[in-house]
Amino acid sequence: MSIKQQLHHIKNTIPEHVTLVAVSKTKPLEALQEAYDAGQRIFGENKIQEMTQKWEVLPKDIEWHMIGNLQRNKVKYMAEYVSLIHGVDSLKLLQEINKQAKKHDRIINCLLQVKIALEDTKGGMSVEDTKALLDADVVSDMKNIKIIGLMGMATFTENKEQVADEFNSLKTVFEDLKKIKTSNCQLKTISMGMSGDYQLAIESGSTMVRIGSSIFGSRNYDV
Repeated sequence: MSIKQQLHHIKNTIPEHVTLVAVSKTKPLEALQEAYDAGQRIFGENKIQEMTQKWEVLPKDIEWHMIGNLQRNKVKYMAEYVSLIHGVDSLKLLQEINKQAKKHDRIINCLLQVKIALEDTKGGMSVEDTKALLDADVVSDMKNIKIIGLMGMATFTENKEQVADEFNSLKTVFEDLKKIKTSNCQLKTISMGMSGDYQLAIESGSTMVRIGSSIFGSRNYDV
């Protein structure tokens, strides 16, 4: 199937209240343009240089999401345009995002990454550290960021029960932490679920899924 057909198929399998992030990392401009022409407006990238190059030439009504591991010294390169940063996993990173957003007179939306997977390769903060971050006065004083939700990645395994348990754990954490509301924090988004497990994630309460290969085909890891 074409990208347009794949995209429409995916959209028909997710509820209206769930936001689709088309994971376009390593994909050429032509592929993103085809998805754009089919109505997709939200794209996710994990390398800032690649995302910036795409932002410079593709339509300006695209929302760019940073979905990969983020180094603090790279934030400045996307602060001008990024719509949502998915993987905020430390106070220092949040402070840098706030600092760079201020330079562009912007408020950048952020998701806090919570570690829900058993495997060590998946990052994120502990539940305790996440709550402490949300409770910190230094965070509530930040004027140029807004924490709008949580993000988590499940273990890469064929064991669907384990994956569902991990997704459900993030939903539980979300329900607990959404009681914390400040001028720059109102949790409404749960970003979990990718091509292989997004339906399980939606059943567990996900409101945002990150889907790449099911739309664009297998990834080119040589890029």
